[in-house]
Amino acid sequence: MADLLELSANVIDGRVDLEESGPLNRINHQLSELSDGLAVVEAFSHCIAFKTDEGLVAFDTSNEQGGQRCVKAIRQWSDQPFHSVVFTHGHIDHVGGCGAFCSEGHRPSIVAHENVLKRFERYRMTNGYNHVINERQFGQFKRRGYDLAGEAQFLPTTTPDPDVIYQQQHRLHVGGLDFDLHHARGETDDHTWAWIPSQKAICAGDFFIWAFPNAGNPQKAQRYPREWAQALRDMAAMEPELFLPAHGLPIQGKERIARVLDSVATALEFLVEQTLTLMNQGARLSDIIHSIPMPRSLTDKPWLAPVYDEPEFVVRNLWRLYGGWYDGNPANLKPAHDTQLAGEVARLAGGAVLLARRASELADTDIRSSCHLIEMASLAEPKNTDIHRLRSDIYQRRRAGETSLMAKGIFGSAANESKAKIEPDG
Repeated sequence: MADLLELSANVIDGRVDLEESGPLNRINHQLSELSDGLAVVEAFSHCIAFKTDEGLVAFDTSNEQGGQRCVKAIRQWSDQPFHSVVFTHGHIDHVGGCGAFCSEGHRPSIVAHENVLKRFERYRMTNGYNHVINERQFGQFKRRGYDLAGEAQFLPTTTPDPDVIYQQQHRLHVGGLDFDLHHARGETDDHTWAWIPSQKAICAGDFFIWAFPNAGNPQKAQRYPREWAQALRDMAAMEPELFLPAHGLPIQGKERIARVLDSVATALEFLVEQTLTLMNQGARLSDIIHSIPMPRSLTDKPWLAPVYDEPEFVVRNLWRLYGGWYDGNPANLKPAHDTQLAGEVARLAGGAVLLARRASELADTDIRSSCHLIEMASLAEPKNTDIHRLRSDIYQRRRAGETSLMAKGIFGSAANESKAKIEPDG
């Protein structure tokens, strides 16, 4: 079993690169003891467990498929009952496995920020939509036999509502250990990070994920980059010796942790400052998106690669947060239907097939424009299989050129849509 603390130190200190280290966020359901009475199970997301004189305190429970495997790994380490489970936030990869933690004849106390309850209510109202976007974003994991969402409901029916909720801060005292819970907005509006004084440790949830922060996600609810950066600086001010994220490797060492947190906060603050500056000058959203080059010095670190979310999406999310949905283009205020506009452009081009061919010609030199044109062509003639062949090819090429899971998922889904229309029985 890998020494997780040594591995993270080697990566952060530059002694190994990513090709040598292997994946930083593994889903193997193996337990590693980090110190006396503290262990982590690497899952989708991790479960972090503390032994106390009154039982175990667990942070997060993985998803529905992973919860039982997390419990099994913990049971090989301790037979103490679960006293409390803390939800760092309400995403299903953190709460979906909680049913397994409640199935041993004793229901632990479930602790969370008050907005987790509101999130659960929203998930139930938008169950179908969340299944759709989950398939689009994480379908590759499902095809590998590991689905993120619940089998029946996006939020599994076995996930209990929290019974201990708090607003800003809460001290959880269990069996001689104190867990100081802090609320901060970041990836979500219901996020908790915890300071454990006896261990000089922080359980960070998704405030740090060993990738560029998930602060822009195009298919999810509002993110809060400015508050996220402040939360990271508040964590660093505690001078932790052990940092425990819910994804990726734990980190040891005060200076090392401070360096990592500062770099992530600085990257977010850069995007906030640049976006607000241009918004205050009256720029359109399109101008802002194409006017903020992210300095390589802020993203050339192993823990800031845009492999999940990416800076461009964060800019869009900042616009939504501070400026609403109108993008500054008056034609988009009350736009024509996509198919109507596509038909007009196709007629100007001499037909949808010619428009699609032009899209294909642009794919090597201007893939963004290529996607606009091929989308119009397919809307103008939605049953034309020749157009769908070009569309599938263009979006597959677009997917291959992207770095973030979110972009790859959306473009790959578009390619698959056209493949299904070319080969409906395939």
